[in-house]
Amino acid sequence: MPHTSSHLMRAYAPQPVSFIRGSGVHLWDEQGVEYLDAIAGVAVTSLGHAHPEVTAVITEQAGMLLHTSNVFRIDWQERLGERLCTMSGMETAFFCNSGAEANETALKLAKLHGHRKQVAQPKIVVMENAFHGRTLATLAATGNPAAQHGFGPLLPSFLRVPYNDIEAVRQAAAQEPGIVAVLIEPVQGEGGIRVASPDYLRELRTLCDQYGWLLMLDEIQAGLGRTGAWFGHQHAGITPDVMTLAKALGNGFPIAACLARGAAADLFSPGQHGSTFGGNPLACRVACTVLDIMFRDQLQERAAVLGARLLGGLQEALSDHPNVISIRGQGLMVGIELNQSCGELVRRALDEQHLLITVTRDTTIRLLPPLVCNEEQIDDIVVRISRLLSPVTRYSVHSSKS
Repeated sequence: MPHTSSHLMRAYAPQPVSFIRGSGVHLWDEQGVEYLDAIAGVAVTSLGHAHPEVTAVITEQAGMLLHTSNVFRIDWQERLGERLCTMSGMETAFFCNSGAEANETALKLAKLHGHRKQVAQPKIVVMENAFHGRTLATLAATGNPAAQHGFGPLLPSFLRVPYNDIEAVRQAAAQEPGIVAVLIEPVQGEGGIRVASPDYLRELRTLCDQYGWLLMLDEIQAGLGRTGAWFGHQHAGITPDVMTLAKALGNGFPIAACLARGAAADLFSPGQHGSTFGGNPLACRVACTVLDIMFRDQLQERAAVLGARLLGGLQEALSDHPNVISIRGQGLMVGIELNQSCGELVRRALDEQHLLITVTRDTTIRLLPPLVCNEEQIDDIVVRISRLLSPVTRYSVHSSKS
């Protein structure tokens, strides 16, 4: 019998399945049933489950050294910082444990940047439908009223504007002299797989240069090859001042990074920020191994090819589906927006298709397959999604097409 516990805080509503083993793009539950993973732990296990090289490095490093604290130099941390800065065009790195912590770091950099410019109350432009985390600061930056409910009053440091709307940012600049930074996801993952246009990102870069703002890119979900480039903003040919990474960096081992360049690179001085566990030898060695594998196997290029196959396959299979509003994405970040609430499809996908998916913003199926999928597995996802949606019109909901 599956073990259940009443001693866990009810922060989650997990599906009634527990996985005990994984290999590549597949998982097995306690009854030995095999599932196809089309979400990769929400864009985390890009190399698939139980990657043998990652497993070997974890085992070896765990037998040598886990933790000393940032009171001392950490060789693997320095190596990882150099690797990430070299591949991104950034200059300095701070390591922590989660995407929310990385974004907290970015927000603190924005505040320091503002105060150095003698701005008494620095403001940060953020986007509607954004998601940056669940700490009090990142929650205030997040554009999801449901996630914010019950946690007010929220920090007042943010100006929210529509996503992909450069005129809205220009209007904010004209009306608010205290702006010091813009924080944006190049692809809104939790917001329904919405892709910022290259022109929009380029114009944001120009505005930030014009006003002396920091352009801060949240690449926690879109970064590290998932969109078909190493970082989502590279499709626009720009470089941010601050960039945050997490999720795929450790392939499941907790690690995150905040990278900075230019005016933001040296804002911190000792004592202004820190992390007990951040950048420990084990996490940083794992991340270095993940990057080695990604480069060797050219996974960012593979994500571009497989993403086009997945997007095209879904568009063809669902072209005349009466409930599909749009199918959109970039690389292996794909969303299928329906004209009705579809949260129940997560459970049905498990039960009927042995497929792992998520639903975000209530009406959008989100697909984030591992970057190590092959063509047959991508086609299999298309087939299973098509079967899953074939009876979608048979249940009654009160949402309408919008």
